[in-house]
Amino acid sequence: MKVSVDTEINSPKDKVWDVITDFENSPNVISGIIGLQVLEKPASGLVGFKWKETRKMFGKEAEETMWITDCEEGQYYATRAENHGAIYRSMLFVEAMDAHNTKLTMSFEGDSDSMFVKIISAVMGLFMKKSMTKMLQDDLDDIKLYVEAGS
Repeated sequence: MKVSVDTEINSPKDKVWDVITDFENSPNVISGIIGLQVLEKPASGLVGFKWKETRKMFGKEAEETMWITDCEEGQYYATRAENHGAIYRSMLFVEAMDAHNTKLTMSFEGDSDSMFVKIISAVMGLFMKKSMTKMLQDDLDDIKLYVEAGS
């Protein structure tokens, strides 16, 4: 399953980047995140940064351990998470539209190394894709509100 959403934010690119890379503050930015615990912090850069995120999903709390696998400072970062045979990859990308506006794009890809998870994903695919698209769009809307309120 692959999903991609974007939004335009009325703020310079560097301010958007600062907000999306301030992981410890994300429970104050994104309403779906109810807790975050930093597990590993690299000496420099973002690659290797690892955290446990608690979200409210489908009326229940869910925890995921995620880490940054790739980053181009001020451009994008990519994350990975693994849970019960499922592998999740996401990417946040910032693009200056002009000096005062930024396009923020979030992509998500999920697959599995487990046949059981692959079968469940095939059966639930459409529902899961709609739910994931809504969750990602809600996250971007929250980021947009936070950044624009502080600009």
